[in-house]
Amino acid sequence: MKLTCQRGSLISAFQVVSGVVPTRTTRDILKNVKLQVEQGVATLMGTDTEIGIRYQLSDVDTDSAGEILLPTSRVISILRELSGDTVEFDVADSIVQLKSGGSRFKLSLEDPSEYPDVPEFHGEDYFTMSGHTLKKMIKRSIFAADDESTRYALGGVLVEFQREKVTFAATDSRRLAVIETTCGVHGDVPAKLNPVVPRKAMNLIERSVSDDDQEVKIAIHGNDILVKSNNSTIYSRLVEGRFPNFRDVLPKGSDKIIEMVAAPFYASVRQSQIVTNDESRGVDFQFSEGTATLKSKAAEVGESTIELPVSYTGEEVAIMFDPRYVADFLKVLEPETAIQLKLISSNEPAMFQAGDDYSYVVMPLARD
Repeated sequence: MKLTCQRGSLISAFQVVSGVVPTRTTRDILKNVKLQVEQGVATLMGTDTEIGIRYQLSDVDTDSAGEILLPTSRVISILRELSGDTVEFDVADSIVQLKSGGSRFKLSLEDPSEYPDVPEFHGEDYFTMSGHTLKKMIKRSIFAADDESTRYALGGVLVEFQREKVTFAATDSRRLAVIETTCGVHGDVPAKLNPVVPRKAMNLIERSVSDDDQEVKIAIHGNDILVKSNNSTIYSRLVEGRFPNFRDVLPKGSDKIIEMVAAPFYASVRQSQIVTNDESRGVDFQFSEGTATLKSKAAEVGESTIELPVSYTGEEVAIMFDPRYVADFLKVLEPETAIQLKLISSNEPAMFQAGDDYSYVVMPLARD
């Protein structure tokens, strides 16, 4: 089997596919990436048996067919060090030779027949949205998921489909991110679906999908999800367990509304984090007419006071947050985004909103 690839395209593909390759596993074969060539199309595949990806390579020249396993970390190291524009693969007798410029590498290969299959996208019943929209939905929700929770459903993102509307929700029980948008429907899909997709799979989807208006197809089949974009298909088993009823967590009846712009507020929050430590993580957020004041104090470190103008005309109110949770929300927004902070009291959940489609709830810390 022989083929020639553009080095830049090959590096990009390997970096995406390597996101699912396990670094620690009792099955050493999973540390490889499968390269499959058929009918002039070359595809890279990676899997940890729970999540898998098929990534079609662009700019490939071949008239061969076949499949091989490539040791992921070693091939990535080789590709990064090469200086040529193209990379040639020449496979014979369980050995692959990589050529680029004046460099030659020979690597031993394992048996590709032992490698687990990665499903292809199939079926006529699926949801659609643009790559740009999907990436934004993931970016604005995934940070609130909890990888370490013993409640497994919290380790993923709820993807709730209701015909032509989709809602992403994620929580670690201390904060909740909820974003919704419209989506397309193709074929006969159930009236409502609410799978929980693992955080690792969501990260892989975000990395593999182009940030443009290309159509992305999403199909739910029993205990798994398939996501197909222009050059990739991602398979993932769904998270077991029930996701909390997140709508019950959204505060209602907030009578104190502070209006701000993302960039200056984010800068103030970052400054407030400087004078905190593990024992004194909280920052006091105080709001009076026209002004927000962020105060932090930590023993043997010091204290800080940061002020910024805001649009607020109500009575004085103060609430203490872990500034990391506030910063996580602000950094996924465009700098010019207008946001609202809705408060009820200093000891009840607060809700940040960016437009009508994105809400972020944060539990306050106890104030001394």
